Amino acid sequence: MITEQDLNDAIVECENSPNPNANTCMKLASYYVIKDKMYPQEETVTYSRSSGIDIRSDTEFARIVRDLNADDVMEIMDELMTTVELISPKLYNAIINKLESLL
Repeated sequence: MITEQDLNDAIVECENSPNPNANTCMKLASYYVIKDKMYPQEETVTYSRSSGIDIRSDTEFARIVRDLNADDVMEIMDELMTTVELISPKLYNAIINKLESLL
């Protein structure tokens, strides 16, 4: 059976890859999902909206998500942010900073 330490080691290896590629990202995402399912943390993230997304834009993304369940959309966005963090740390930090400014 894979231990939490095995998963942590694999995650660190992927995150420290000198030349990350799509395969590295897929592995990293898989390791995080497995770790989350096998060794859940006590604290979980919850979102205040449970259905419908009020978005004031007319982009393709906004039109698609407008009538979707917010929890479903946030799960996808969380996966996307994990990938962005690996591929472009500067972009990830800029997004996080912008979100934190909304608090």
